[in-house]
Amino acid sequence: MRQDRITTPLGIATLLLLLVAVGMGLSAPLDVNQGSLVRMMFIHVPAAWLSYLAYGGTGLFGLLYLVQRRRHWDRLAMASGELGVVFTLATIVGGMLWAKPTWGAYWVWDARLTTTALSLVVYGGYLLIRSLIDDPERRARVSAVVGIVGTLYVPINYMAVEWWRGVHQTQTLKLLGKIQWQAAPVYFVILTVATLAFTLLYFYLLRVRGILAAKEEARENRELMNDLGVRAPGLEAARG
Repeated sequence: MRQDRITTPLGIATLLLLLVAVGMGLSAPLDVNQGSLVRMMFIHVPAAWLSYLAYGGTGLFGLLYLVQRRRHWDRLAMASGELGVVFTLATIVGGMLWAKPTWGAYWVWDARLTTTALSLVVYGGYLLIRSLIDDPERRARVSAVVGIVGTLYVPINYMAVEWWRGVHQTQTLKLLGKIQWQAAPVYFVILTVATLAFTLLYFYLLRVRGILAAKEEARENRELMNDLGVRAPGLEAARG
């Protein structure tokens, strides 16, 4: 068994950068309008970015599986889908805590919020499909197609505040056309560090979950082979 020389250093780097992001966030100057509430941005926005990254990873790994038929890609697609659901929930919770003092309500059926909630249905269905199909190859193929189609959520959700104007603010960082930063410059540095920290967190958790999935799959294969080994002599005796 090869020694894992990546996971531990990646975990340490992730922890250190997260601590730096927390320190910078807590020491950030107060916003003129939102006061200390602006610090929610350093959690809410990176969590939303991570959900995009995770769902994009689910589609990419699914596509790689369809091309190469390697179970490694299927395991990563599953892991990325699970992380997408977790960080979408984190995005929603963080957004609700931010929305209550800002909008006066924890939730409104704004276009951005509605499409975010629908993504939980899509990727919850993705994970449900994986649990309902027993054949590993068929499960991987069907899941890959669902994961690829599901990535359409990312551009739709990102552009929702532009296409359907509601109570949700427009993008803090506009990436299409001329790149624009819509907040105080000091917050850009902090948000960049926080986003990098969350990105490292994604890759660390993806690697850990992928390793666990590989071990689970190996154990299931051993159990299957043991069952076949036990049943075979009994079948031969019955035939004799």
